[in-house]
Parts: sequence; C-alpha cells; structure tokens
Amino acid sequence: MKNEPVKNKAEYYKISSFIFLYFFTWSASIGLLAIWLGQKANLSGTVIGTVFAVNGVFSVILKPIYGYILDKIGMSKYLLYFVVAMSALMAPFFIYVYQPLLLSNTMLGIIVGAIYLSFAWYAGVAACESYSDRFSRLNGMEFGQIRMWGSLGWAVASSFSGLLFNLSPSYNFMMGSVASVIMLIVLLSLKVNTRSDHASEVLTKEKIAPADVYALLRSRKFWAFCLYVAGVAWMMFIAEQQFSRYFVTFFDDIHRGNAVFGYLGTVQSGMEFLMYMVIPLFVNFIGAKRGLLIVGIIVGSRLIISGLCDSNLLISVLKPLYGLEICLLLVSVFKYIAEHFDKRVNATMYLLGYQAMLYVGNVVISSPAGYLYDRIGFGNTYIIMGATALIFTLISAFTLSACQSKWRRAQALNVTQ
Repeated sequence: MKNEPVKNKAEYYKISSFIFLYFFTWSASIGLLAIWLGQKANLSGTVIGTVFAVNGVFSVILKPIYGYILDKIGMSKYLLYFVVAMSALMAPFFIYVYQPLLLSNTMLGIIVGAIYLSFAWYAGVAACESYSDRFSRLNGMEFGQIRMWGSLGWAVASSFSGLLFNLSPSYNFMMGSVASVIMLIVLLSLKVNTRSDHASEVLTKEKIAPADVYALLRSRKFWAFCLYVAGVAWMMFIAEQQFSRYFVTFFDDIHRGNAVFGYLGTVQSGMEFLMYMVIPLFVNFIGAKRGLLIVGIIVGSRLIISGLCDSNLLISVLKPLYGLEICLLLVSVFKYIAEHFDKRVNATMYLLGYQAMLYVGNVVISSPAGYLYDRIGFGNTYIIMGATALIFTLISAFTLSACQSKWRRAQALNVTQ
C-alpha cells in the first residue's frame, strides 16, 4: 500500500475475500478444463485446441464490451453481479449441458460452452481484476495486495482439486457453485467510497464515449503494447492451456500425474501470493517497461527448457515459475496502462488491449498449436514458442514506451550530484 494506511480495512477484507473466492472457484473447476476435455469429453488435442480457439472468439468479442461498460458505470457493481451469477450456474451447466453436448454434438457443445465460459470466466476474470485495480488506486493501495488473495484462493483449491477430480469432476463443479453463492453475498456487502483522497486520480466526471475508443485504436502506444502481448503473452498463455496434458506424460500413472499437477498448482499459487507482496515494489523501482521485458525473458527460457526436459523432477520445478510470470506480467501491465493511457479508458484499455488481445491469440494460435502437439510433440512445439517469445521481447525493448522508475530517478540524481 502506498505509504498510507488503508482507511477502511473492512472493505479491503471484503474485496480481497471476493477475489479469493473467485479464483478458488476457477482453480477448482476451470483450472482442470484441458484434462476434463481430454479424459471426460474424450476430445483429441486438435479438437481441444479448437475449443480454446472458439472460446477465444467469444472472449475477444465480449471483453471490450465488458471494459466499455466498466468505464461507463465507474465503481458500480452491476457487471460483477452478473459475472458472479453466471459462475454460480457452473455445476448444472457442466453436468447437464456442456458434457452431454460435447458427446452428442461436439461443435454445438463447443459454441455453447464458449458463450458461457466467456460470460463467467474468460471475460469475467478481466472485469474482476480491472475493478480491483481501480478499487486499489481509489483507496491508495497496491493492486498486488488485493490480487494476491486470488493466488491464495487458487492455491487452496489446487491443493485438493486434482484428488477431487479423480473421484468425480462433478464434485469440483458443485463446490464452485457453492463458493460463487458465498462470493455473491460478499459482493453485496462491499461498500465503495468514491469520495476518497485518490478519487480524482482514478475517476473522471467525463465518462467514456465511442470517440475515446476510436482515439485509443489510432494510438501508436496501443499497437506497440499489443505487439508485446502477441509475441510474449500469447506464447505464455497458449502454452499453459494444454501444459497439464504434457505434464502427466512424465508419469507412469496418469492419476498420479493429475494429483501432482494439482499439488504444483498449489505451489505455483503460493509463489504468486508471496510475489504479489513484493513485485509491486520491484516494478515501481525498475519501471513497468522493464518488468514486461523481464517477463518475456523468463517465459521464453522456461518454454525452451520445458521442451528439452526429460525428467518429471525438472518439469515439476519449471511448472511453478508460471506463478512468477503471471504476477510480474499483471502488475507491470496495470502500471504501464495507468502511466500511458487516459483514465477514462482504463478498463477498456485493459480488456481490449490486453485481455481481448490475449484471446485473439486463442483464435489464431490455439488450433495450430494443438495440431503441432499432435504432429511434432509438445516438446518441439514449446521450443518454437519459447524462441518466439524471446524474439518479440527483443523487438518490444525498442517499441514499448519508457516508464518512470525509482532506479532511473536514482541514476539521474547521481549524475546531477
């Protein structure tokens, strides 16, 4: 938090509990989606890639709409109510709608699933994170100190979600629906102070208009940022989609692989939880641009080493590094957006320039990636993805805009002295 106490600790605990429950629900169910699609819906790697590609189409359409709505309604919670309500329908949807459709009419099941998952999760999580970022800045906090509770929620669910999945995936979905009901109660009790000392830095009397979105799309900074997302974040997230399938191949018993993957999800999320405490300070010191470039180096290196890996011990060590990557990436993205883009389009920029752009990658890359997994194997595909991430990191070093940093100010002070 920014050198000043949180004035309303009760509301901080509520928004943190909301984020905790949201990611708890996601981890317990959607976090195992690729395994569920392969083992329970009996889909091939190529078809699973198509599932994520179609999910991406609907997410790309919905995320900018969610962002525009958030910028339009400010700190109102109406959109979050809708997201939570959709999440609460998880168990009946997966058990009685999604799985039967995938088994009887695969393409229709893919489309219906994409619509639901986009409303509740793929666009929903972006809306929740953007709202939390705005809430944190409104109250003089660091976004990471709210988002870290999401990592803890993911870790708690991951500690037993793999074992629960082996008993029956239905248990995971039912637990997610129950957690969503609790989440709705927490959200109803959350109060937002729009007259805080930081309100003028976060909110504006002039609400977003279509012309603002048009101006954003014409900005060079917007497209430079999108180029980074396409080269680095695409590789990072698309590789993660079916990483669970690659991971379990290192184990003789697939059920043991499922369980170990769940345990490592706990370790990964625990790492995220700890990193969110210090990463905001680190990014403040080096600047958001350097934070983004470091992410690219880590992502590229991890994917290449994963592709060359031949040991279940090494792959188990590499898996939790994703937690460091996502933490550093998310904090750097929010700080980069806050520094370089108008506050009227803050949520729109995040959901359009970052989140929607991520799912353009799903549309463009997921199916070819699934094809390569089946044709040349996971290892070779990850080497290609890692090399791509490193190349785009180098390009972004020249195209991303410079950011403020304490390290740079310290250098300037030394020169002056």
